[in-house]
Amino acid sequence: MQKPNELSIGILAKKAGVNVETVRYYERISLLNKPPTQLHGFRKYGNEHLLKIKFIKRAQELGFSLKEIKKLLSLKVRQTGKCHDVKKLALEKISDVGHRIKDLQRIKSRLEQLVADCNDENPTSDCPIIDVMQGSSCCQDK
Repeated sequence: MQKPNELSIGILAKKAGVNVETVRYYERISLLNKPPTQLHGFRKYGNEHLLKIKFIKRAQELGFSLKEIKKLLSLKVRQTGKCHDVKKLALEKISDVGHRIKDLQRIKSRLEQLVADCNDENPTSDCPIIDVMQGSSCCQDK
């Protein structure tokens, strides 16, 4: 039976719901500390690695980038960090999401208008959807 502080990279990845290359990538970009190499050159990961990967995945599900997650993790371990600092990052993310929603709504509206303007019987040379893609910006209003 595998002890909680003696996980191979494969077992760690499986328990965290990621692949091995994701674990290695997190190590390369310093989101995850590499454990010391054990006898025979293998690394043994601990429960703290598993918890950190799960933190990263949950933060990604909330829309945070890896760069932002790195900031969150640094705030988490800093003794002088305050909840206010984390709240500030979350408020910035809310604003960013709001902007992206507006952009997607504008794109959706433009696509709906183009679809409405499209006559099924016209040849593709007269297709307003293709015309927009060949010419002006796809997301500007008429």
